[in-house]
Amino acid sequence: MTDNTTVLLDESGIKRALTRISHEILERNKGVRDVVLIGIRSGGAFLAEEIGHCMEVIEGERVPVGAVDITLYRDDIKSHGAHLPVGKTDISFSLEGKRVVLVDDVLFTGRTIRAAMDALMDHGRPGSIQLAVLIDRGHRELPIRADFVGRNVPTSLKENVAVRFNEKNQPVEVVLEK
Repeated sequence: MTDNTTVLLDESGIKRALTRISHEILERNKGVRDVVLIGIRSGGAFLAEEIGHCMEVIEGERVPVGAVDITLYRDDIKSHGAHLPVGKTDISFSLEGKRVVLVDDVLFTGRTIRAAMDALMDHGRPGSIQLAVLIDRGHRELPIRADFVGRNVPTSLKENVAVRFNEKNQPVEVVLEK
């Protein structure tokens, strides 16, 4: 850890935040009926798995969990050209009429979320889309807000927020890099 890095959440703090988010999702949706979780690759996909497990422990029923890759939906794709690797979208269930909870690790400008919603619409028409994020750092460029937030962290544009994962893709810390 350097002087330019501050730990915002440790492993237990992340676990508490994800447990709270899971309870809030269940409360808002009155259980798991017609609820599906879709994580944005890659950090959001790992967090969606964690939330799905947490919801299963609470409700005793597994919620379908999928992952979406937004590479081809980014609004800056032309500036990156052929340099961006395309990941895999893994949605093995219907989204028609479902209450989709889109999961990401850090909410910043909102552009990633817009791209993810465009990608989801290519897979069906959900009944609704809700947004769950571990960290909301502000600086929105689009009118997008999270329905479920682990922690709000006001940042400057010069700072970066990173969620770090272990080799099993479990979140171990959230850091602010200056």
